[in-house]
Amino acid sequence: MAAALRAFIKEVDEAISQSSRERRAGMVRHLTDFLLIGSEDYSDEEIALVDDVLVRLVETIEESARALLAIRLGPLAKAPAKTLRILANDDAIDVASPILAQCEQLDDPILIRCAKNKGQEHLLAISRRKVLTEAVTDILVVRGDQQVCLSAARNSGAKFSDNGFSILVKRSDGDDLLAVCVGTRSDIPPRLFAQLLQTASAIARSTLANQRPLELAEVSRAVSDVTAQIKIGATSQPSEYAAAHVLITSLSLAGQLTSSRLEVFAKARRFVEITVALAYMSEMPTAFIERMLDDGQPESLLILSKAIGLSWGATKSIIELHDERRPNAAGRLKQCSEAFLRLNRSTAEKILAFQRSQRNAEEAFRTV
Repeated sequence: MAAALRAFIKEVDEAISQSSRERRAGMVRHLTDFLLIGSEDYSDEEIALVDDVLVRLVETIEESARALLAIRLGPLAKAPAKTLRILANDDAIDVASPILAQCEQLDDPILIRCAKNKGQEHLLAISRRKVLTEAVTDILVVRGDQQVCLSAARNSGAKFSDNGFSILVKRSDGDDLLAVCVGTRSDIPPRLFAQLLQTASAIARSTLANQRPLELAEVSRAVSDVTAQIKIGATSQPSEYAAAHVLITSLSLAGQLTSSRLEVFAKARRFVEITVALAYMSEMPTAFIERMLDDGQPESLLILSKAIGLSWGATKSIIELHDERRPNAAGRLKQCSEAFLRLNRSTAEKILAFQRSQRNAEEAFRTV
């Protein structure tokens, strides 16, 4: 480092406590000039020395001076790390924004901490970074407002986890602009693209059809096939079962027909949806499921639940729902829990397969 820089740093260190704000702001400008002119030639030790002095100065200068410092340091490839962290976490967005949006030296822990604790303007600045990892976007899509989500979705350098995309798809419901931004991303998983199309408006679907015609055509064919299957299966069912069948099939296509979903149905007392869901997941007739649930004995439900991979929580909720109508059913949940845990899934699958084969044999006999 040049002798002039060393002398200047010594002067700064001695003068900080007794200098005016204007004088300290001038010192910051001079230190920044040294960095901009020759930071690539300075050693890490020398950069750290400048950093220590800047840290002391930054705490004493006005917002306008901090903002100017941030604008000058933001694009710098070899900037002082401690100073960058202070500026990135500044409550004043004019100070934080140039660092959050441009500085490539900020690592994920700093960005994540800021994304969790700062306001929407800070989140928007982060969303505009050249590169965003899944760990950062996971927070942006949860905490960010529409503008933040749009900015992140438009950012070609942003990466999203499956959960991040799932949240974006949910937030796109009723928001055409976000739906198009999310739907036109080449990295959106196919099943989530299909889910987005299910809730997208006609305008959004039309825009996506122009921009992603091949993907939309494939999804449309899949939806048409499913719709045809639903119509065939629904002709002999009451309207409430037909509607539930459409819902359950859609949830399955979107990858959302899970134990937690059935638990929600049970707690909401949605008997029909539970019946159709169990029938769909087990590939058994709804009439079979109705008889199984109404006979008052939980053993068949335990076997079926274990075979299709339901959790004990979901199974317990279904048992509790149907036990509401049986005054003598209280107190058996503990026994059911123990039996469910003891039951081997492979054994349960074999029993269910046998029941299916019996049903198929009976149907074949009736058609003779």
